Amino acid sequence: MDSAMVAALTRQSGLMREMQVVANNIANISTSGFRAEGVVFAEHVARLEGISGGGLSMANASGRNIRLMQGDIEPTGGPYDFAIEGEGFFLLQSAEGESLTRAGHFTPNDAGELVNADGHLLLDAGGAPIFIPPDARNVVLARDGTLSADGRPITQLGLWQPGDPNDLHHLDGVRFRTEGPVQPMLEATILQGFVESSNVDPVSQIARMIEVQRAYEMGQGFLEKEDERIRNFLRTAGAQV
Repeated sequence: MDSAMVAALTRQSGLMREMQVVANNIANISTSGFRAEGVVFAEHVARLEGISGGGLSMANASGRNIRLMQGDIEPTGGPYDFAIEGEGFFLLQSAEGESLTRAGHFTPNDAGELVNADGHLLLDAGGAPIFIPPDARNVVLARDGTLSADGRPITQLGLWQPGDPNDLHHLDGVRFRTEGPVQPMLEATILQGFVESSNVDPVSQIARMIEVQRAYEMGQGFLEKEDERIRNFLRTAGAQV
């Protein structure tokens, strides 16, 4: 295959991947705790044999980056709705292991343990599930994460962060995994009765979607013209044989 065609196809593949990421960001504009993603393009340059000083440059969508800027803090009044001010993540436990999240809507399950909407356990600063006494009437969370029921301290919510922020990978819309160990944050600010909204900027994401779509259409037009050029050459060459 012609090197120009290979380069164009590689670019089209990367643009398609970016379009999928942007579409997912837009779909989660209203998802509490969602973190927008971006696509990282890498350029690969190879020297072409037989061409003095010639080379081939190819772009590849080699990875993704998660944007960690904070979303807006919105009041809910819910006693088990928590929002993080600043850096850090809540730590969850599920059958597939531990994960991190900024989505702070929790509720007690049948056993009295705080869980998220998917039933994953919220862990405290010591990495243990958080139990709410069944007779608790007034549950209060201090800004440092200390959780009390009827004036008696129960536990302290933990905030955690990955050793390397670039090591975060999406598990689903609002949960992340990391290959390395997570580290507790010593200074944490958690608000009760609030949740953090998505950090997706709809204007910039829609503008980016339009840019990617136009770039993809231009690349598709180039491929069609190149395909027609090759077909015409083969027909002409075949007629002359």
